[in-house]
Amino acid sequence: MNKNVKKIAVLTSGGDAPGMNAAIRGVVRSCVFNEIECIGVFQGYDGLIQGDFKKLHVRSVSKILGRGGTILKSSRSEAFRTVEGRKKAFEALQRNNIDGLVVIGGNGTFTGAHVFYEEYGVPIIGVPGTIDNDLYGTDSTIGYDTATNSVVEAVDKIRDTANSHNRLFFVEVMGRDAGFIALRAGIATGAIAVMLPEQGQSIEALIKVLEKGAESKKTSSIVIVAEGDTNGGAYEIANKVKEKYSGYDTKVAVLGHIQRGGAPSAWDRVLASRLGVSAVEGLMMERTDEMVGIINDKETFTALEQAISMKKMLNIEELRMSKILSI
Repeated sequence: MNKNVKKIAVLTSGGDAPGMNAAIRGVVRSCVFNEIECIGVFQGYDGLIQGDFKKLHVRSVSKILGRGGTILKSSRSEAFRTVEGRKKAFEALQRNNIDGLVVIGGNGTFTGAHVFYEEYGVPIIGVPGTIDNDLYGTDSTIGYDTATNSVVEAVDKIRDTANSHNRLFFVEVMGRDAGFIALRAGIATGAIAVMLPEQGQSIEALIKVLEKGAESKKTSSIVIVAEGDTNGGAYEIANKVKEKYSGYDTKVAVLGHIQRGGAPSAWDRVLASRLGVSAVEGLMMERTDEMVGIINDKETFTALEQAISMKKMLNIEELRMSKILSI
C-alpha cells in the first residue's frame, strides 16, 4: 500500500442512485481507518471547479447508510466539459493538496473522469453508481437492485387494477438505452412481454404474443417497456398496438423518477460499502483511471475507458427464461 496517499476527495455526479450514500460512507470510513484525510466535494464536478470542499470524518457519515439520494448532492456539469473548467478543477485539487479522487456515478461521470486523468494525471477511481446497470466491468451497479424492487412494487399494484378491469398495461421503466431493469422486473412481475432496446422486438411480434395470451383465456396483461426501446416509449407502443389489436382496454403507466428514490436495498447497501472501501484501497495501491466493480463476488478493476465503451450484455439465461415464463 502507498503510504504517500494522505488526502482523498470524493464526489457524486450525474443521476442519483440509491446506495450512493452508503458508498460515500464506505470511502470516508476506509480513509479514516487508513489514516487518510477525506474531503467531500459538493455538487459534483461543479463543486470540484468551485472548490466546494468540506473535510469529512466518521460522524459526518453517521446514519446515512439507509438514506436514498446523496448527501454530497449531484449535478450534470456543463463547465467540466470545457478545458477551462477542468483546469480550474485541477487547480482546486492542487490548492487543497489532494492526492486522489473517488468519483461515484455512471457513464457521463466516468467519461469526464477519464478525460480529466488524461489531461492532468490525477489519480482517479470510479465507483459505479447508476440504476441503469449499464457499466461494463461489474455484475451490478449501485442502485440497480433498489430501482428494480421499486418497479416490481409499482407493477404489483398496477396488476391489481389490470385484473379488476381486464386491462392491458404498458409500464415504462428507466434504464436509458439498456434493458436490465425492464428484463428483471418483467420476470419478477410475470409480464407477458418485455420490450428491450437490445432485442428490437417488433409491434407485430408483440401482438402475436398478446393474441396467444388471449387464446389461453388471459384476461389482463402487463407489458414492461424499457425507455430506450426502438419502437418508442410506452405511449407510442400502446397506440401502435391499439391500431392493430383491440383485444384489451389499454392503459399506460410511466414510472419515472420514483425508481431513483427511496432507501437502498440490503444488496445495494452492502455492494456500495464494498466498492467504497475498495476504491480507497485502489488509490492506495496506486491504481488510477479505473472503475472498481464486483464480478462473481470478487472485487475487480476495469479501465474507465473500457467500462464506458464496452457493451454490457443482458443475461442470456434471464432472456430465455422470460419467454418460457410469459406464456
